[in-house]
Amino acid sequence: MSSVKILKNYIDGQFVETKMTFDDINPVDGSLVAHVCEADKELVDRAVLAAKRALKGEWGSYSVTQRAKLLHNVANEIERRFDDFVTAEIADTGKAYDQVKNIDIPRGAANFRFFADLVQNQDEKIFEMTTADGCGATNQIVNKPLGVVAVISPWNLPLLLMTWKVSPALACGNTVIVKPSEETPFTATLLAEVMDKVGMPKGVFNLLHGFGPKSAGAYMIEHPEVTAITFTGESDTGKTIMKNAADGLKPVSFELGGKNAAIVFADADFDKAVAGTVRSVFSNCGQVCLCSERVYVERSIFDKFVVSLKENAEKIKIGKPEEGADMGPLISKKHREKVLSYFSLALTEGAKLVTGGKVPVFGNDCDNGSFIEPTIWTDLPEDARCVKEEIFGPVCHISPFDNEDEVIMKANNSDYGLAAAIWTSDMDKANRVSRQMEVGICWVNDWFLRDLRTPFGGVKLSGIGREGGAHSLEFYCEPLTICIKH
Repeated sequence: MSSVKILKNYIDGQFVETKMTFDDINPVDGSLVAHVCEADKELVDRAVLAAKRALKGEWGSYSVTQRAKLLHNVANEIERRFDDFVTAEIADTGKAYDQVKNIDIPRGAANFRFFADLVQNQDEKIFEMTTADGCGATNQIVNKPLGVVAVISPWNLPLLLMTWKVSPALACGNTVIVKPSEETPFTATLLAEVMDKVGMPKGVFNLLHGFGPKSAGAYMIEHPEVTAITFTGESDTGKTIMKNAADGLKPVSFELGGKNAAIVFADADFDKAVAGTVRSVFSNCGQVCLCSERVYVERSIFDKFVVSLKENAEKIKIGKPEEGADMGPLISKKHREKVLSYFSLALTEGAKLVTGGKVPVFGNDCDNGSFIEPTIWTDLPEDARCVKEEIFGPVCHISPFDNEDEVIMKANNSDYGLAAAIWTSDMDKANRVSRQMEVGICWVNDWFLRDLRTPFGGVKLSGIGREGGAHSLEFYCEPLTICIKH
């Protein structure tokens, strides 16, 4: 075991090794990345105690400017170790090199800078009021940190989505206990090293490795001294967390699953709509909560669109990131079994297989990985499980429509409500249709374009609350009104 990297917990400014470990597996070839130290209940207790103590100690005395400067240092150190983070993220996920290099790691660093700058520009709200005696009063709104925040982050965008929560929480003066997915613990451990390097006060950032039930995840959300919970992941897991949080009336912020629709009108720029849909369906092997799994195409261009999407899907290079692959594997063999079960189900539900549907054969060590083919279906009824349930793989179902009212009804007929994409050259139509989408974000003629100042989140089973810009600061702050009589 000594020759294999050990990923440790980070508690109260110290890296902590445990006897209980689990394996971090590379989904490209099934090789061992590292042994990961699993946190038990006692370590969770230690982390919470350290986080509480930090709120009353050095960290609690920091000014907004001091916190912001330290977060800028965190961003600088991530960038100094850029190659280490890229290597770790690819080892855990098997993602395409360009995505990790150009999106995941840069955004991870940028999140710290963005919220560090934003928190320094929060408006101070003061309200003057008259009183019956004519003396008047001043009401000042002061933003205080919530306290100890439990951060549970997913495996599909490990560093990006973790820092999307950690950075505003710290910017607002909270302390955090982070549990990354057991599938992707590597970059979280590197971030702990960064926090240690830049001199983050002890107990401010704590990292716990483990699983959900009867492990670190459950112990965190059930802990009475945890003040708030922020989670990105599956909707069913969100329900479980919410039930536990209810006993303590803890505030929660959830970004959950999606079964997102893309709508392609006949007047759209055809080539751009195809290219955009290829991205929105197959990016990160379909493992993005914002991916389009339902594609609705106006009937007059339906057949042409299906042919073109098929041709483009079959051009996607699958394989090792270091060999320039466009698409890597699913996160694990367990997840691939889930996705394959939907591939089988689709055929029994009446799907016509346009392309894909199988596990590719490479003839090398990639055959030990978790790869799957880009897949397209048509001909499923709207009530089919494969049209209703989130699959979270490189797959979409394409269906024709005849008019706006019909496609709006179909797009909104979902238990989820995270994102939608509309492709049209008619801006009146774009505004008319987008405003009727029951989602948290709707793109027109693009996908995955994000201004970090805008709210992000979903409705229905896709989440509770919003993240981004001032919306993140509002969640991680507790407003205190101080009323002073003149």
